[in-house]
Amino acid sequence: MQSSISNSAQKKGRLHQHFYRNGEDHRAGADVSFQDILRLFHFRSIEIGKWVTEEEKRIAANLFFDALCDLMDILQVPESVICLNGTLSLGFGVGGQKHASAHYNSAKKQLSLAKNAGAGALAHEWFHAFDHYIAKKMYSVTGSNLFASEIWLNERKKLVPHELNKQLAACFSNIFLDATSTGPSELMQRSIFVDQKLKSFYYARPQEVAARAFEAVIQNQSIKNAFLVQGTMQSAEAKLGIYPQAEQRDQITSTLLTYFSWLGQALEAIKKD
Repeated sequence: MQSSISNSAQKKGRLHQHFYRNGEDHRAGADVSFQDILRLFHFRSIEIGKWVTEEEKRIAANLFFDALCDLMDILQVPESVICLNGTLSLGFGVGGQKHASAHYNSAKKQLSLAKNAGAGALAHEWFHAFDHYIAKKMYSVTGSNLFASEIWLNERKKLVPHELNKQLAACFSNIFLDATSTGPSELMQRSIFVDQKLKSFYYARPQEVAARAFEAVIQNQSIKNAFLVQGTMQSAEAKLGIYPQAEQRDQITSTLLTYFSWLGQALEAIKKD
């Protein structure tokens, strides 16, 4: 987990903390900029808030770059998957939803992290973006604010025939349904229970359940990055049981990582042709 934080780092804000990672040194110890990230990952755009200082830009760019590279390595996919084929935008310190440290805006197709509170949420928000992007490729549907995970529960018959789509559907089945595929999974049951207790509808929303499952898979890999993901094991939310545990997490991991591995291989094959 994260190392101890100095008093000076606490005063400067969470961005100045040390975020544990053990992945490959993709930067060779050098600093990168958000322009480098834009150029290398081919995001549609990157928006930086007006209150972000030059030092904060430098720190954040390095953290984003390392996290995105680690995500690529974990999923075994090229940059085109991370940027969602050039459709995804990034935002840093630009505001967003009230009380939200991180947010995916489906209307703008923008993933945003707050300056001092978004660390550890990148994987969660990236999956929201992916879930949104893949919906129309996985299903024969129209509309703009659609998420594949949500459609899976409601309109499975509209699945576009393709091995990749079948594999992702199998992953959703492991996330949402029990072993018999006739009732809700333990993860879904816990999410519904927490929502009932809080008198809300948030944790059991399909896109939120799927994003938390993705987080848990990523944090459980050998490549660790606390800026990319944290909190699926020991946090207060984790103790509520709203992240997949043990056997269910292993099943989700198997189908999910197989899906992304196949996707990466397919894109590499197209690139060679």
